[in-house]
Formats: sequence, structure tokens, C-alpha cells
Amino acid sequence: MGSDLINDDSFTRALFTAASDLVHEDLEKLCLHGPARRLMNARFLQPALVAVCLGYWHRLVENGIQPDVVLGHSLGEITSLAAAGIVTPEVCLQIAAKRGELMDIVAQNCRGGMLAILFVPPATVERLIAEIGEEKRLVLANDNATEQVVISGESLLLDRIASRITREKLGKCRRVEVVGPWHSPFMDESRDIFEEWVASIPFLPPKLPVIFNATAAPEYDTSKIKQLVSWQLTCPVFWRSCMETLKTMGVDILYEIGPQRILSGLARINGFKKGTIIHNINSLRGIDRVAAYTSAD
Repeated sequence: MGSDLINDDSFTRALFTAASDLVHEDLEKLCLHGPARRLMNARFLQPALVAVCLGYWHRLVENGIQPDVVLGHSLGEITSLAAAGIVTPEVCLQIAAKRGELMDIVAQNCRGGMLAILFVPPATVERLIAEIGEEKRLVLANDNATEQVVISGESLLLDRIASRITREKLGKCRRVEVVGPWHSPFMDESRDIFEEWVASIPFLPPKLPVIFNATAAPEYDTSKIKQLVSWQLTCPVFWRSCMETLKTMGVDILYEIGPQRILSGLARINGFKKGTIIHNINSLRGIDRVAAYTSAD
């Protein structure tokens, strides 16, 4: 993950050094050589992923590409804080490391995870959750698109709802590769700890709009931003609504920054079709292509 940046970009290498010091682990070595199982620990994965995304973001800015609005899905929202000038990249790493540390504690204390459900309307998924009747142990975690949601909770309950969806041929299910039940009541205690911790972290007013997961709307008050970032640990990610907000703002060029292309696909599903340009920024070559495209335009 991020091998081209780590080997070529001094800004990114400095971020990895800072992140490694925070978590007492050589994150550069872990990203380049694994083992992947250890990298999946949230306390390592989250600051490492933020460092990679900020590295690509920094190279975009160096190439003269400035965003008009930013947003991120779950952890990506933390990266957006730095992209909007609310915190420095170094402070962004501190936030990601603390967030990951608290999430790992939850993962160690419960047998939980997340389940992606495809081709089933969100209202139907919520009905199935309600019928199980375990509102503290099984919840909607991500409303990603009209027929793509993610639920979070105890593993046995995830298996139960997946079996029903398969048995009744309602749609398709697959486990999400995470180590815990994120965006659920299992994170309540961690949210309280994080909210108290982040209170002393200096936040600046955003230099550009940030659309937040919990409200699908921009926020400019720094105290409210801290609350939104904290409560995101237990609240669903309303990504479908975030996409609607982008459309109302007239956005027609999107840049997805990160190792995969999941958000690009979600953008298409959520109505960013013909006429919308989507750039995937997951390599330095990709940035070169975008810079050349922008210059030609």
C-alpha cells in the first residue's frame, strides 16, 4: 500500500515516520512487506492509510489541483479534516492513531464485524434488523447507495441475517474485511473517550466545505465538527445522502484518493453518470495522468 509514495515522496515518508512514532511500529515496513494480518489492526491501518491518502492529496495540490469541497467515507472523513485545513497533516495522524487504538480495544472485547448487503433496499434491511430485535447488537452502519448498505454487529447476528437474505433470495451478502463492529453501539464507550480526548486538539475553521458523514451537510463551527467526528464512531455513514449533497452543489469532477476504487463505483451508482469525470488517485502515475489531463483541458 502506497509503495510508490513511500519510495519517492519525502512528504509521505515524513508522515510515515511520524505515524510510526505514534504507534511504536514501523508502518513503512508493514505497508511494504506485511504481514497483512497485522496491518489490519486498526491502530496500524488507520494512521498508515491516512498517511498514504495525504501523500497523494499533497501531490495533487503540488500539481495545481485544488478541491472546492471535500468529504471522506468513515476514516476518509478524518483525512478530509487535513485537506480542508482544519488540522495539520501531523495532527490528522494523531487523530487517526487514537481512533484506531480505541477501535482495536472494542475489537478485542467482542466478536463482531460488518456485513455488506447488495441489491436489497435500505428500508428492507432495516426491517430485517428490526425483526431480529437486537437494536444494540445489530445496526445499519453505512447507507451507501439505493441497494448497497453495510450492517454492523455481533458475528452470530450477522451470520443470521446473511443466511436469511440468501435463503429468501433477497440479495447478496459479503463480509467486510474489518476487525470489529464499527459505527455501532459497541463503540459507545470509545466514542466518549475519543470525544474527551479530541476536545483539547486545536481545530481551525475549514478553508473549504467538508461534507460530514453523519449529517450529509457542511459544517463550519469547530466545536460542532469535533462532535461530528466523535459521534461518527457510533453513527451510520449516510454516504448516499452525501452524494445527493454533492449533486446539489453542481459537482461534475470527482477525485477518489486511496488504494481502491470503491467510492468511484458508489458515485456512479448514486447518479454521477455521463458528464461526470471521476479520477482515481491511487498511484503517482495516476496523478501524472490527471495533471496532464488538467493541463490539456
